[in-house]
Amino acid sequence: MVVWKKGQALLLLWSVCSPVCAGRIVYDIIEIPKGKVTAVLRSCMDRRDAWVLILDRIGYREAFELQKRLVVARSRNKINDTLILLQHHPVFTANRESTFQHILAPADVLAREGIEVCKTDRGGDVTYHGPGQITGYLIIDLKQYGKDLHAYIRNVEQLLIDALAEFGIKCGRDKQHPGVWVGHEKIAAIGIAVKSGWITMHGFALNVNPNMDHYKMIIACGIFDKGVTSMERQLQRTVALEEVYPKLIAQYEKIFKVTTHPITLEDLQWL
Repeated sequence: MVVWKKGQALLLLWSVCSPVCAGRIVYDIIEIPKGKVTAVLRSCMDRRDAWVLILDRIGYREAFELQKRLVVARSRNKINDTLILLQHHPVFTANRESTFQHILAPADVLAREGIEVCKTDRGGDVTYHGPGQITGYLIIDLKQYGKDLHAYIRNVEQLLIDALAEFGIKCGRDKQHPGVWVGHEKIAAIGIAVKSGWITMHGFALNVNPNMDHYKMIIACGIFDKGVTSMERQLQRTVALEEVYPKLIAQYEKIFKVTTHPITLEDLQWL
């Protein structure tokens, strides 16, 4: 719907949201120059709607169960692609017995440090999650992106590389190991799974200001000859997670060509 007013157009864009919005129709009003209507319409039609859910610190198992419910809902086209950003309580996760052997600390030390150990179904080796680290879970229908798993992983890496560049952190890829690296130190780990219907789950773990001593208790990602780092170490200053969330969301929108809308857990109670 286009409304002309004093040489400009007020472009009323609408999209019907899925059950999370209880059938409401969401409107966005954009004021644009009169001659640009066609270009703006085309640009809007090229982008998909997606959701962003930012949570407080929660347990790994709780987040795992939430992801599984979202994957089912996405496979049935009941929800949009969703990016979840959160912090976990301290936990080591791995996907099989051989990778659990890369946890070096004995059980009594883990208990004293309050570190849980959980089995997961993502790819990769043992990984640490904890306060000060942003874990990003992406529930995405890869059919929209050509069912190309390798391109998807590269896109997630690029999202992180570009977000970190906005803080002046120069990082890149390692040809042998997924993730994002500053020299020989990993600043963000990536581990994903793809479920039936080409729906992704799991995602990335970006070290902002976590307890780096916890990494001494594992062979992180099963890589013996490389280290780990954080945004705080690279910038030599305290970095608040609230500084980082908007950068990640903006790059998610750019890389995956989506327009994001914030949601809450209450919006997902129907799942």
